[in-house]
Amino acid sequence: MSVTSIDLVAEIKRLKRERNAVILAHNYQTGDIQDVADYVGDSLGLAYHAKETQADVIVFCGVHFMAETAKIVNPGKIVVLPDKDAGCSLEQSCPGPALEKFLQDHAEKNYYVIAYINCSAHVKALCDVICTSGNAVKIVNKAPQDRPILFVPDQNLGAWVMEQTGRKMDLWQGSCYVHVEFTRDSIRKIKEQYPQALVVAHPECTQAVRLLADEVCSTEKMVTYCKNAPVNDIIVVTESGMLHRLRRECPEKNLIPGPTDRCACADCRYMKMNTLQKLHDCLRDLSPRVEIPEDMRARAEAPLLLMLEQSR
Repeated sequence: MSVTSIDLVAEIKRLKRERNAVILAHNYQTGDIQDVADYVGDSLGLAYHAKETQADVIVFCGVHFMAETAKIVNPGKIVVLPDKDAGCSLEQSCPGPALEKFLQDHAEKNYYVIAYINCSAHVKALCDVICTSGNAVKIVNKAPQDRPILFVPDQNLGAWVMEQTGRKMDLWQGSCYVHVEFTRDSIRKIKEQYPQALVVAHPECTQAVRLLADEVCSTEKMVTYCKNAPVNDIIVVTESGMLHRLRRECPEKNLIPGPTDRCACADCRYMKMNTLQKLHDCLRDLSPRVEIPEDMRARAEAPLLLMLEQSR
């Protein structure tokens, strides 16, 4: 770490104390951001921490829907995002107006709508309950039996959940652009180099990739899986930022990034828009702030709180 980076980290810590702020970082953030954060985790863990924090300011190092989630459960707190343009392909695949029109056009179905947390506040406000990759199976198992389920926006996670639960669901045709870049051929090639390696993959991957995995789970559960794996070599099929945390918590393992057909590892361009400098600047300026119209925020809060209740 350069002297400049050391100074920047020291200034971030000073500003954090001055602002009574908490820094939350997703597992896909860059290593330097993860190292300065108060908590690093997946969407479920971050949602719990956002709900329970006593800080006045929440600095969310992730993408826009994550910062929105923190604001939904903390309407009286300042929530800032280092880069206001840090979006998500899954969120973009299911615009709120499009889902609203779909539900109006199919009102006779009386859908029970389960929304993966990777969606906008507008979409959350239209659904019955939220889920994450870490609790999706539990949430779907608790869904009412007398209503058809619409699962939005990730068709790959939804398909995996159907496999695990046996519940039939109608799936919105969205996907994470990063996870669909992993292919059967790219994983088979890396397995040829490490024939004894185990493969752990995120459920946002396609079925062809999931079928090659020894374990399919959320990023948080990957930590436990890698720690307890009986072999040294583990191929990790998810966004590259996860490797930083895994290598810190499982230093004895040889953690191999899952390659795509075009590169040796997969980076989310949105997650990587946040930088240490932008983190510093948003703490200093308390901007860019995340704001949500109160009527939408209140409607979105109910399914989020239901998720947290059903996940305990």
